[in-house]
Amino acid sequence: MRVNSLETVRPFTTKDGSTIRELHHTDAQSLAEATLAPGQTTQRHYHRASEEIYFLLEGEGDLEIDGETARIGPGDAALIPPGAWHEIVAASPLWFFCCCASSYSYDDTFFE
Repeated sequence: MRVNSLETVRPFTTKDGSTIRELHHTDAQSLAEATLAPGQTTQRHYHRASEEIYFLLEGEGDLEIDGETARIGPGDAALIPPGAWHEIVAASPLWFFCCCASSYSYDDTFFE
């Protein structure tokens, strides 16, 4: 059995500039916790292979997916299809989970 805890997982900075703590990473999927300070944003990007789900735990932010923007908050789950350009801007301290299938890969992150 593999059980990981946020207290023991080391943070790292992703290619889009956000700092995350990855709880699990297999060939099929990954689960990470992310935080953004007010006004902080991820760099607009897309993933060719990975589908993502952002699940917000605390705070609010403006999520843009392929030119469509929505204010999202606690309890919201946003689906980001493979190939969809996206970024999130924190309106307040933002805490969320990011689920990727297939797993997050630095090499699968592309910018304009």
